[in-house]
Amino acid sequence: MELPVKFKEQMKGLLQDEYEDYLQSFDHERYYGLRINTLKISVEEFLKISPFKLKPIPWTNDGFYYSSEDKPSKHPYYYAGLYYLQEPSAMLPAQVLPVDENDVVLDTCAAPGGKSTKLATKLNHTGLLISNDISSSRCQGLLKNIELFGCDNAWVTSEDLTNMEEHYPETFDKILVDAPCSGEGMFRKEPDLIKSWIEKDDTFYPPIQKNILNAAISMLKPGGSIVYSTCTFSIHENEEVIQDVLDKHPDLHLVPINKIDGMMPGVNMEECVRLYPHKIKGEGHFVALLVKDGETKHKKNKTGAKR
Repeated sequence: MELPVKFKEQMKGLLQDEYEDYLQSFDHERYYGLRINTLKISVEEFLKISPFKLKPIPWTNDGFYYSSEDKPSKHPYYYAGLYYLQEPSAMLPAQVLPVDENDVVLDTCAAPGGKSTKLATKLNHTGLLISNDISSSRCQGLLKNIELFGCDNAWVTSEDLTNMEEHYPETFDKILVDAPCSGEGMFRKEPDLIKSWIEKDDTFYPPIQKNILNAAISMLKPGGSIVYSTCTFSIHENEEVIQDVLDKHPDLHLVPINKIDGMMPGVNMEECVRLYPHKIKGEGHFVALLVKDGETKHKKNKTGAKR
């Protein structure tokens, strides 16, 4: 696999002594993951009936590695919506977002639905989930996955966030922004992304990412939490985007994310998490958790009583 020279120079500067270890990760097979749909079956119950060789993914409570020899996409359990096939590192952002039952939640760039379906399991048939993606064609797959999961409290939309923010100021308790990015962390899993990087590199996406995140922040309630994530390594698309919104929104602050072995902190942002394929069993990812100052109003539970 031939990596762009500019990308290799950036990664060498970023990783320094670990750069060769990163390059060697391309010689290893990618990891495969599935996430159990706890809206339909408990983790314990699924493990009793699972025909696959599963090993726990350490940063999520319902995700498991499966062998490349298994074919879970062809099993009846898949068509019954008992699990979602998802790259292991991609399970972290929705796991990190502290969703409570009865929350009103927005997934801003939701297709094909991996993170939305996880958020729905956290809501557990309460509250409201808005799953939005600007691409109406991609929303077809999003809608299919949400229906298959049995998410009865979800609403799929296809809107530009800059339009949404005009109508929903400070509306959502929790927001997930899994932003479009240059995809550097997925080069092992999807080598075709290298060609796209050569055409656009890591300077194309930051303005888009900043617009999306700023729009999302305006729709976040005081006291609410927002996760920003990408599947890229670029500081321009990660820490610099976070610093930009922190500068523009003095009522916003980073919250430390608990790290397990192999997780690295952000560059000059200890609160954030960086996942590297030579450090963990998964692809590359960046995750930041932010909270808006203030307090949210009381929400109602299923019976209508305030809590």
